[in-house]
Amino acid sequence: MSGVNKVILVGRLGADPEVKAIGSGSTVARLNIATSESWVKDGQRQERTEWHRVTVWGKLAEICGKHLSKGRQVYVEGKLQTRQWEDQQGQKRYTTEIVASTVQFLGSAGAEAGSGRSSSSSGGGDDYNFQDFGPEPSFDSNDEIPF
Repeated sequence: MSGVNKVILVGRLGADPEVKAIGSGSTVARLNIATSESWVKDGQRQERTEWHRVTVWGKLAEICGKHLSKGRQVYVEGKLQTRQWEDQQGQKRYTTEIVASTVQFLGSAGAEAGSGRSSSSSGGGDDYNFQDFGPEPSFDSNDEIPF
């Protein structure tokens, strides 16, 4: 039986997307998304924020670069992927990231954090599905990511 590798996040961008054209003629965008959880311990409110590195490819990356900015709330579906490469000093490096297949823009572009407002009257936001933009380009793990 094969496994399941699916990640779903709803969070806010901690910075504007980093968008780069790579050698194969494709576009890649890096999103840094914060998710927070809170709880009460010993009568005190506790909060923890996790930061997630999300990679978006192709036309969807271009759309994210054009329409997203720091603070914008997004819904992301994708898969968890670990990459390995050698740095300039010959040391093996690893990174784990989410490769997005769907990005949905939540809230209006100018909405304040936590306002709960949506970018459409139906409450759905702008939905872009990665499958609409073709397959993820092949990536040579020996090449260095431009970030």
